[in-house]
Amino acid sequence: MEDCLKVFVEETSFYNRLVLDEAILSKEAMVLQISVAMKAMPWYCVLPSLSEYLIENGWTKCFARISDVEWLTYFINTAIYLVIIEFGIYWMHKLMHDIKPLYKYLHSTHHIYNKQNTLSPFAGMALHPLDGVLEAMPHVVALFVVPMHFTTHIGLLFMDTLWTANIHDCIHVKVWPVMGAGYHTIHHTTYRHNYGHYTIWMDWMFGTLSHPVDDQQDDKKM
Repeated sequence: MEDCLKVFVEETSFYNRLVLDEAILSKEAMVLQISVAMKAMPWYCVLPSLSEYLIENGWTKCFARISDVEWLTYFINTAIYLVIIEFGIYWMHKLMHDIKPLYKYLHSTHHIYNKQNTLSPFAGMALHPLDGVLEAMPHVVALFVVPMHFTTHIGLLFMDTLWTANIHDCIHVKVWPVMGAGYHTIHHTTYRHNYGHYTIWMDWMFGTLSHPVDDQQDDKKM
């Protein structure tokens, strides 16, 4: 395990130098971006495995069938679950920036993509493995707080992967209150804004929201 992590760190360091030396993300850099993400992927599987272990042992509030509860209860619980996810991921992400050792040894691997021309969907999963696991941890913590449908929980955990790729593609689609790629690109350039996940609400609540330029111009016109 230690040898695997050493290889990961060495390849990541080489990739860091390559990306930072390129004005535009090259094909080689993108291939390495994919490589870093794929090497971290087995470690990302630790979280859903842990989640299922806890659920199977009955230690969470997870339930197997929607028929176990009323549909109204299911939708209310899912909404509460999503709020917990938003809150948890916002603060986990923000702490990755605010606590210097966490940023230096974990999150900085991801933040070498600090300009629009170094971002791609593949960058979304190119993190230090522990960083990826910690930022998704609210999905598991929420299971101890609110009763949650098992399949919905797994689906939303998988959805995180797709969403992470989406917000790194630099294609800004304005759908309020979605935290789209335009917002997340700002995060990668300022490091101080837009820590949120699916929506902009947590950043709005805690004063870290920064709108894309075109949104700001639209607001002025209105």
